[in-house]
Amino acid sequence: MKRVRILTFSLCLIPFLVLVFKVFQSDLGPDPAKELALLTGEWAINFLLLALAMTPLRQLSGRVEFAQRRRMVGLFALFYASAHFMVWVVFLLGLRWGAIIEEVVERPYITVGFSSFLILVALGVTSPRAMVRRLGKNWRRLHRLVYVAGVLAVVHLVWIVRTDLSQAFIYGVLLVVLLGWRVVFARHRVRGAA
Repeated sequence: MKRVRILTFSLCLIPFLVLVFKVFQSDLGPDPAKELALLTGEWAINFLLLALAMTPLRQLSGRVEFAQRRRMVGLFALFYASAHFMVWVVFLLGLRWGAIIEEVVERPYITVGFSSFLILVALGVTSPRAMVRRLGKNWRRLHRLVYVAGVLAVVHLVWIVRTDLSQAFIYGVLLVVLLGWRVVFARHRVRGAA
């Protein structure tokens, strides 16, 4: 079990190590800050969707290992979202912390992305087992906001890319499938209980 955790952690860290390597190799194109912001944002969405896929994978396969890895994958979604936020603050805003509020208020695509980030922070803070016990049933209600974070993240991406929407479309379709699965499974469980 410990080996599986270490393997999962190592695999989740690979994209970050690749990004660090690209930075040191100056391999981020003519606008490194923008490219780094896009890549960290994409990996945040990738891990967010992967975390959402863990429950359907467990239900389809019957393997509990998927559910056991969900929290770590979700925390890595927060990790990459935090990296995305820091790239924005450090390289695009030039560490002008006061400009954050101004940007969030004046630019809707940043408002949406920042809202998604705040949800992930709330979910990350409440992910330890002690918080699960403390929040009780409210923990489950709070963590359903992960789907809202997913929708906001995809909208944020659509607003940023504007021209080539193919990647955002794929993310959107995957999110709709995962949301649809949750709805169908929940209705099936209610009918089974009745």
